[in-house]
Amino acid sequence: MKQFLDSLGDEDAADVIAAMKVVAKEGVRVAKHVEGEIYEVKAEGDRQSFRILFAREGEHDQVLLALEAFSKKQGRLPRETIELAKRRLNDWRGRGR
Repeated sequence: MKQFLDSLGDEDAADVIAAMKVVAKEGVRVAKHVEGEIYEVKAEGDRQSFRILFAREGEHDQVLLALEAFSKKQGRLPRETIELAKRRLNDWRGRGR
C-alpha cells in the first residue's frame, strides 16, 4: 500500500487515506462487500477514482489490511484483482503461523 500511496500526488494520497480512516472509524458498513472476507472502499481523487481492497484482521477485526489498491477505470471489478487480494490475504495469514 505504501508503494501505491507513494506513486500518487499528495492530494490523491490524502483522499485514499481519508477513505480508509472513514472505514476504520465507521466499520465495514461504509464499505462494499466484495466476496468472502474481502471488502472495497472507494476514494474520489482529484481527477480519478481509486479502489482499495481490504480485509479485517486482528483478534477483534480491528486492523484493516489493505490487499490491493488501484485506479478505477472500468465499471466492474476485475476477477483477477479479487483473486490477487485473496492470495495476499492467505499469504499474510500463512506468515503468521
